[in-house]
Amino acid sequence: MTRRQILSLPALAALSAPEGLLAQAREKAKPLNLKVTDLKSWIVNHGGGKNYVFCKVYTNQGIVGVGEGSVTSKAATMKAAIDEHHRYLVGLDPTDIEMHWQAMYRWPRWRGGPILNSAISAVEIALWDILGQALGQPIYKLIGGKARDKVRMYVHPGGGSPDEYAAKWLAAKNEGWNAGKGGFIVTDGDVIDPVTAVNRGIDNLRAVREAVGDDFAICIDVHGKATPTMAASFCRQAEPYSPYFVEEATQIEDIDELALLRSKTNIPLATGERLFTKYGFTQICSRHLVDYIQPDVVHCGGILEMKKIATIAEAYRVELAPHNPQSAVSTLASLHVDMTTPNFAIQEISSGKRSQFWEDFFQGSGAIYENGFALAPDKAGLGVTFDEEVGKRRPYVPVTRQQLRFSDGGIADH
Repeated sequence: MTRRQILSLPALAALSAPEGLLAQAREKAKPLNLKVTDLKSWIVNHGGGKNYVFCKVYTNQGIVGVGEGSVTSKAATMKAAIDEHHRYLVGLDPTDIEMHWQAMYRWPRWRGGPILNSAISAVEIALWDILGQALGQPIYKLIGGKARDKVRMYVHPGGGSPDEYAAKWLAAKNEGWNAGKGGFIVTDGDVIDPVTAVNRGIDNLRAVREAVGDDFAICIDVHGKATPTMAASFCRQAEPYSPYFVEEATQIEDIDELALLRSKTNIPLATGERLFTKYGFTQICSRHLVDYIQPDVVHCGGILEMKKIATIAEAYRVELAPHNPQSAVSTLASLHVDMTTPNFAIQEISSGKRSQFWEDFFQGSGAIYENGFALAPDKAGLGVTFDEEVGKRRPYVPVTRQQLRFSDGGIADH
């Protein structure tokens, strides 16, 4: 049999098509004649200082996809940005995901930033949810299939004083987690003193390492609070305690600041939660400025965009450690990418526990954790849904983030 005859066989012909598996999935979904009929969004306040922004994309066949685009302290703006896509999407085939992403990103002319990209991310996640449900497959099966059997997670044990840090991190270890993340650097209310913040941060780190032992992964989130001098000092003093990585020790405006820190420390570095699309990550990966990139699926452009970012990183042997302090929607979207990514390392979640409100809101759906790992999603589509009527019990509450200053009154980063 000739090569042409072999490729003429239906299954092999489909596999050899330029778009591969995604094209097959879209073709299989076409007989459903899916069309978008509506797009709606909601803001849900979980209590305290955090609002979450969710959306649903509705279709003429009753399949509904869910997405999330939560941006801290900008929830009302975020909802409006998601709703802007209503007039574009209604009447279109939701399975043309790449086409819709390009249209939402390129046609408005004004590109980038947390609001516009998070709005696209929320819609894109919902479209993948629709496609997965239409085909009866988890999303990760449609974007490459398994590269692993389970996904390593880290939690946020918390802490204030060294004793409190030690107790909370040891409790997390005893609960079965093998990795955690904390801020460590200390502020006095809304005031940050560079020397005190670093020194007390090292005290906290030392206490945690002594409590959890050498095998527990300690991730450190500087959260952009440090000046370049503070970042270098903290990393230098943290080296004896072998952190898994130090995250966001520099600001995002100048990647050469990251290169400068790279030259001053041997600690693995991570960044990326405030970077967007493949364009925001290419130079950081190609210049090997970090060991871990941290795209956030609800900010960076969605599921397929995070997969593209991970592939760029893979080419430079940089590992993927996605940012995710959001809800079960964001967590499941991240897990689908993690499952398919060869260079995936570790995935963030807040605590691994959910309040009764979240249980009711998500109708008991979400990720399943065992011994510090998340299991592969096994439901069609995203694998999580939500009840907007429950969400209405916790309506939007305006939130102002911490307004951090130096002791002289000057504005500090946060």
